Amino acid sequence: MKPYPLQFKPVLKQTIWGGRLLGDRLGKPIGPESNYAESWEVVDHGTDQSIVTNGPLAGETLANVIATHPQWLLGRDQREMAFPLLLKYLDCNRVLSVQVHPSDQYGLQMEKPDLGKTEAWYIVAAKPDSLIYSGLRDGVDQSMLREAIEAGKTEQVLHAFHPSEGDVVFIPAGTVHALGAGLLVAEIQQSSDTTFRLFDWNRVDSDGRRRPLHLEQGLEVADYDSGPVHPRRCDPHSAGWQSIVECNKFLLRIMLAGQDVIAGDGKFHIVTVPRGQATLHSDGVVTRLTTGATALLPAASSPCEVSVTAGGTLMGMCLPE
Repeated sequence: MKPYPLQFKPVLKQTIWGGRLLGDRLGKPIGPESNYAESWEVVDHGTDQSIVTNGPLAGETLANVIATHPQWLLGRDQREMAFPLLLKYLDCNRVLSVQVHPSDQYGLQMEKPDLGKTEAWYIVAAKPDSLIYSGLRDGVDQSMLREAIEAGKTEQVLHAFHPSEGDVVFIPAGTVHALGAGLLVAEIQQSSDTTFRLFDWNRVDSDGRRRPLHLEQGLEVADYDSGPVHPRRCDPHSAGWQSIVECNKFLLRIMLAGQDVIAGDGKFHIVTVPRGQATLHSDGVVTRLTTGATALLPAASSPCEVSVTAGGTLMGMCLPE
C-alpha cells in the first residue's frame, strides 16, 4: 500500500477540570458541555483507540493498522507490540492534582502491568497567573514530601513557575508535577495511563469526600535527586526544525518558521499543529493541517517536505534511535 499521512478522530475525555478551549481554540468536535479536558490525538492503549478518518484505511483502529501493516507503519520500530507514544491536548480549566509517574520497570511489575510514563508539555496558551509545578525544590527528601502532603501544604516543597506560550517542560518518570489552571497544553508521552496521585489540594466533592490518593506508591517512585525542572524554549529567529527534547522514550522537535524535511528514515513520525497552519508534501500527497490537526507519517514514507505559516508552530515526534 502506498504510504500516506494518517489522520484520526480524536478521543475526547471529560472531567471536572476541563473547559471549552479544545473546541474554541483547537476546533475539536466537543459537545455543548463545558468540561472537555483532553483530546487524545494518537492513541493505542486498550479500549482507547485512534480511528483513521482518511484514505484506504479509513475506519480502522490504530491497533488494527499495526496488526495488518506493521512494517508499513512501524518500520524498524516493530519491536513495540502496541503504538508506543500517545499525543494529547489538555484544557486545564482548574489546577490538576499533584502526581508522579513510575518508570517502566516499576509499571510493568504492578498488578495491572503498564508502561511507565515520561512526558513533555508544549504550552499552547497560558493565562498570566497560571502556574506549573515541576519537580521538588532542592533538598526535599521523602520524609519532607510526606510531611508536606499530610499537612496539606504540598506546594511548599514544589518548584513552581509562571509559564509562557511556547514553553516546553520535560517531565521524566519520577518527577513530581502538576499543571495549574488556565493552561492549554500539547503533551507527548509514553503510551501509558499510570498515574499516582499525591495531593489533590484538599478538595472535597459535594458529599464531603476526597478523591483517593496513592501516597505510598507515589513516594516510592518519586525522584528526590533531580530537583526543579525549568522550561525550555525554541529560538524564535531560527527556521526549520529545532530539537527541544531528546530522551530514551521519544524525540521532540519544533518548527516555528520556514520549511524542512521529516520522515524517510524508516521510522514513523507524528506531527501536530498547536497554532497556525502547516503543509506536508509526502509521496505525491499534499496534506494541509489547520490549528489543532495531527497526522501520523508511516515508516514507509519517503522524505516529506513540511512548512509552517508565519507565527505558527509545528511539533514533530518520533522514537529515538
